[in-house]
Amino acid sequence: MLSFIKNHPFRIKAFFNSSLVITHAVKSEELMNKIPSCVQLDTFKDKWGFIAVAVVQTKHLRPAIFPQSCGMNFLLIGYRMFVTYQTSYGKRLRGLYILRSETDKTLMQLVGNFFTHYNYSKTDIILTEDVEKISISSNKSEIDITLLKTPDARLPQNSPFESWKEARKFEGPLPFTFYVNQDEREVLIVEGVRQNWTPAPLEIGHCKIGFIEKMNLQTIVPANAFVIKNISYHWKKGVIDKCSQ
Repeated sequence: MLSFIKNHPFRIKAFFNSSLVITHAVKSEELMNKIPSCVQLDTFKDKWGFIAVAVVQTKHLRPAIFPQSCGMNFLLIGYRMFVTYQTSYGKRLRGLYILRSETDKTLMQLVGNFFTHYNYSKTDIILTEDVEKISISSNKSEIDITLLKTPDARLPQNSPFESWKEARKFEGPLPFTFYVNQDEREVLIVEGVRQNWTPAPLEIGHCKIGFIEKMNLQTIVPANAFVIKNISYHWKKGVIDKCSQ
């Protein structure tokens, strides 16, 4: 019964005031052993894999049948890896594999860990914004990020992308999120549906992320940063698929 409850058994609705995503590129061979065998690393030029860190201002998160007034408001930090999954019925899906999730609200931590496999923990998050920049900080999570809101935003110096058009292919979040039950060889597929999705590029001024640093990756470099604002979002009921890999 508990497994069923954690498998995203009903539709969820929310509104994102903003979703900030900072993506790091890592040589693909370093990431291969950090994902389960049922999913494959989504790579760029067969050389780079990617880890996305999303900071999301979320409002009115609730089961879709509940009124907006019943929803929760919170900040979320999500650590995700870009992957693909080949379904048992032959369809290839691009999506994100969950590494870790953090929130500034205890209630969201409890509810999130009861109804999902997203591995929520409680942290402190401070997000501030003015006309020139967006800043995110957390003492507990060892985060110190400054993103510049410049109309001619530049990609990071060592980014594997040569243009923002290339970078947008790995800006996340992607439509699908995956959780893998290794013992049962099953993949939980959760599809997100969004409206008015227009990401704006940001220039990375400073970026320290404790979780990323503790992964001890040797080839990691900042790749891009985007912001999306005022998004209606909902997640479909989760679907279990038998892993064929």
